[in-house]
This record gives sequence, structure tokens and C-alpha cells, in this order.
Amino acid sequence: MNDVVKMGLVLLIITLIASCVLAVIYQKTAPIIAKNKQLEEEKARKSVLPEADHFQEITEQKIIGQDTVHTILYYKGLDKHNRLVGYTFRCEKYGYSSNVQTMVGIDTLFNIIAIKVISQQETPGLGANCATSEFAEKFQHKTPENIMVDKDGGDIESITGATITTRAVTNSIKEKFIDIKERLIEK
Repeated sequence: MNDVVKMGLVLLIITLIASCVLAVIYQKTAPIIAKNKQLEEEKARKSVLPEADHFQEITEQKIIGQDTVHTILYYKGLDKHNRLVGYTFRCEKYGYSSNVQTMVGIDTLFNIIAIKVISQQETPGLGANCATSEFAEKFQHKTPENIMVDKDGGDIESITGATITTRAVTNSIKEKFIDIKERLIEK
């Protein structure tokens, strides 16, 4: 056999072994990663609705048009006596360079208690500032009707140099908040 074929076979064997090792590692770690993500979301829910002792998942479907089914997921926040203290939901929208996922807590009168950006890969020092407590505080006590970026006539001050990210967070919250509010009022 010539050297090129031998080198090719050796490279093929090394690649196969490495692929098998990576597949086994992924298979072993996938459940752990999923569990950690679930724990992070539970922690985020608790941080945006601190009065809640536990949460009840609610999944609803609404038929829109002939063939479209719209599914929405949110959580009821309940105190230790099983009394409703509010709701939480996760929303996301694409910002400047990544999906920005936000956890939102609202009270029973449909005012935002708190928000927490739980995932983003925006530009450090600019859009990544959407994950700061200073930015989150801008949403406290807001209702869906008054959530709008200042550059669009609202009172949520844009992050300097990151209007796209600010709009992504603001619009994702507003859209899902309105959807949930409409569903809860219908009940």
C-alpha cells in the first residue's frame, strides 16, 4: 500500500474513534444538561416571582385560522397555602446577534414584578447589558400597554448602542404578556 492510502486509513480510524467517544459523552451528559437547564429556569421563575412557593405549569392551545394552532406555556405562581400570587413566562426574540431569552414575573393585576434575562450572546459591553439589574428595573410595575422603547415613544430607556437588543427584549415581553393577559381574562 502506498503511504497516502495508509495515512487516509489511519485518519479515518482516528476520526471514527473520536466520533464514537463524542457520541457516548453526549449521550451520558445530555440528561444532566437538561436537568441543569430545568433547575436554572426554576431558579429564574423564583427570582421574578419571589412570593411564590411553587409553580404550576399551564399549557394552552388556541386555534387561529383553519390550520394553525398556537400553543402558549406559562406558570401559575402559588404560595404555600396554594393561593395564586402571579404568573411567570419565558419569552424570546432575536436581538442583534443572538436569541435573547427572558423570564418575566407578573402579579394578578397584570403588572410586571421583575424580569430576568436568562440567555443571551449579545455584544459584550453593549447588548449584553440587557442582563443587568439596572436594565431589568426599567420594567418593574409596567403593564403590557406601556411596554415600549423610548425611541418608539415609550418609556423603556434603550441601552446605549444596543437599541436592537432593547427592542428584542421589550417586544418579546410585550407580545407574550398581551397573549397571556388575553387568555387569562377570557377565563
